[in-house]
Amino acid sequence: MMKVVNLLVKMLFLSAVFFFAAGDLFAAEESASSLSELSKFGSAIGAGLGLGLAASLGGLAQGRVVASAMEGISRNPQASDRMFLPLILGLVFIESLVIYTLVIAFFLQGKI
Repeated sequence: MMKVVNLLVKMLFLSAVFFFAAGDLFAAEESASSLSELSKFGSAIGAGLGLGLAASLGGLAQGRVVASAMEGISRNPQASDRMFLPLILGLVFIESLVIYTLVIAFFLQGKI
């Protein structure tokens, strides 16, 4: 349990760092050519780390969702019909977060 809390604290810290480092990219009215080199570098690093983090944690979350659903179905096979829709909805919501991160990474690549 402590490892999970430690990992969550590290992820929260990294998210805050990238949020504040990339803040000028979203608030700036200038074109991409006027961005400083540090902003371009931070944007590229943020896009890469964000996509990697979202994909890896999304995969872990999907694995946990499916494992829990299979455990529930194995304990009560008659409830499999009632578990199917929440299972699919949970997987869709998890995957949508990964897709949103991919779209944001593409937008950041356009500004680099």
